Amino acid sequence: MPSRPYKDLVIYGCFVLNRLVADMGIDLYQDGLESKLEIVLPNQRGMSKEEVKREIKSNHFMTDRVIESLQEEGHVSVQVLEGHYRIRITREGVVHIRRYNEFYRKIYTEQIRDHYRFTQAPFWLRD
Repeated sequence: MPSRPYKDLVIYGCFVLNRLVADMGIDLYQDGLESKLEIVLPNQRGMSKEEVKREIKSNHFMTDRVIESLQEEGHVSVQVLEGHYRIRITREGVVHIRRYNEFYRKIYTEQIRDHYRFTQAPFWLRD
């Protein structure tokens, strides 16, 4: 039985940030994206903590670590209301994932392929 590729906080963060952008229905690589973010970001739905857990296909412990890491880096904002989480990407998160996606694709090729084996990746992460 082949072993699955190891995934760390960086690649899990990549998956979450890409999903948050994809859920907004925007092209991450469109011209002038940064100037449009102040219109698009306030209207995003974001993800619940459970949706993050399903996206990274991991346990609660790793989900908490990923969310905390992304929040510390300023890539997401986390709102907690009555025990319910709403995780939203920030301007810094969009700029980060746009800038580093190609790097992630080169370094984590095997992990990205494994992660999206049964689901569809955002179009900018597809081969």
